[in-house]
Amino acid sequence: MNSRLLRRGELTGSQRDQMHDLLAKHFAGVDRATFAADLAGKNWVLLLEAAGRLQGFTTIAVHEGRVISVVCSGDTIVEPTAWQSAALPRSWIAAVREIRRRELRGAQVYWLLLTSGVRTYRLLPVFWRDFHPRYDVPIPAATAMLMTALARERFRDGFRTDTGTVQFPAPQVLREHLRVIAPGRLADPHIAYFLRRNPGWHRGDELVCLTEIAGDNLTTAGRRMWGAEASWPTAMERAV
Repeated sequence: MNSRLLRRGELTGSQRDQMHDLLAKHFAGVDRATFAADLAGKNWVLLLEAAGRLQGFTTIAVHEGRVISVVCSGDTIVEPTAWQSAALPRSWIAAVREIRRRELRGAQVYWLLLTSGVRTYRLLPVFWRDFHPRYDVPIPAATAMLMTALARERFRDGFRTDTGTVQFPAPQVLREHLRVIAPGRLADPHIAYFLRRNPGWHRGDELVCLTEIAGDNLTTAGRRMWGAEASWPTAMERAV
C-alpha cells in the first residue's frame, strides 16, 4: 500500500469525491457539506492507495505556537480489508515527521486526537508511552488543563468537561459493521477503559485524547515506525 501526503489545496476533485464516498461507506451522518467543512479546517491530507484505489485517509490540522504546536486529526478511515496492514500508523508517523521538518522547527508538539472507535484509541498504547486519558494513570493536572484548553478552543460548546468528550450536533456514527467488538477484546484493559470512559461512542461521541510527539515518548513499536534514521527532540533536549 502506498501513501501520499498532500496539502489540502493539492487535492483533485476526484480525490475529494473518493474520500467522501469512502467515509460515507463506513460512517452514517456523512454529507457533502459536513465533509467539506471538516476538510476546510485541515492543512494536510494523508492518502493510502493500493492498485490505484483509495484504501484510507486521514486529515490533519497543524497549529504552530511559540511554546507548543498541536497536530489535530480529523476525518480518518481505512478499509477493513486493509486493517491488518500497518500502513496507516507508519504513514501517519512519517507524515508528522515530514510536517515537523517543514513547519514545526523546535516546537514542543502535541497530538490532539478525537476518537469514537476502539481501534483508533488502541493505537495510542501501541505507539506512545505516555498519553491521556488512560486506565492505569490519572491525568496530571497540567495535562488536564492543556487538554481542556485545546478542546474548548477547537470545539467550544461541543466539549463536555465532565466526560472529556465532544458531542457534535450532527455526529458521524460508525456503521454497524464497524461497531462490532469481539467479546475476547473486552479483556483488553485499554478497550474496556475506552468503553467506560466514552459510553456514547456508538452515538458518535468522541473522546478527547492527548499525547506529546517526542522521541522519548515512543514505544518500541513506535520507534520502529519512526525509523532509526529519523530524529525528534526528547524532553531533555527541548529543555536545553
